[in-house]
Amino acid sequence: MTARARRRPGSGYDYDTLADDLAALVERLDLRHITLVGHSMGGGEVVRYLSRHGAHRVARVVLVAATLPLMVKAADHPEGADPWAFDGLRAALSTDRAKWLADNRAPFWLPTTSPAMMDWGHAIALRCSLKALIDSTYTMAETDFRNELRAMAVPTLIVHGTEDRSVPIALGRLTARLIPGCQLRDYEGAPHGLPITHLERFNRDLLAFLKA
Repeated sequence: MTARARRRPGSGYDYDTLADDLAALVERLDLRHITLVGHSMGGGEVVRYLSRHGAHRVARVVLVAATLPLMVKAADHPEGADPWAFDGLRAALSTDRAKWLADNRAPFWLPTTSPAMMDWGHAIALRCSLKALIDSTYTMAETDFRNELRAMAVPTLIVHGTEDRSVPIALGRLTARLIPGCQLRDYEGAPHGLPITHLERFNRDLLAFLKA
């Protein structure tokens, strides 16, 4: 197997594997009293890490535009998206990933975001393994974190944009209601890429949360 093949495994694009990879890094570096910050699907990775490996090394958690608590609609979860929407996403990625990314990159940013920054983000998604992208859509859409969120006992901050087209603000607010004692910061007008588009405000809120 080549080095390139090793960097693009054929399986493991699920939250258990992602959480176990994170745990291996945390334990190898012997990190303690850490703050885990997860953006988008990374929020699910953080929650699954706590479920599988406990919170004895974790002091705080920050969930940023996280794909929680459940992205797909269910009988008891009307806030989710229709399953066919994710089928359409997979078909578009499989057929012409470059076009789908181009068509959907504007809502990820702000009108004031530089073309260079948007090109940078676009390039990251193009370099990603297509199999990883497709497999991750199933993981992201179909994993139900509601019970895991209710069990969280770590101080948690949620940051979510009101104009997030990828993960609607209603899901961020629902996530906040599920986590005991959670803090929620709504960013008016912010898109899914808010850690970059609202960098200064996000850093201020993050540092304030760390010092609290």
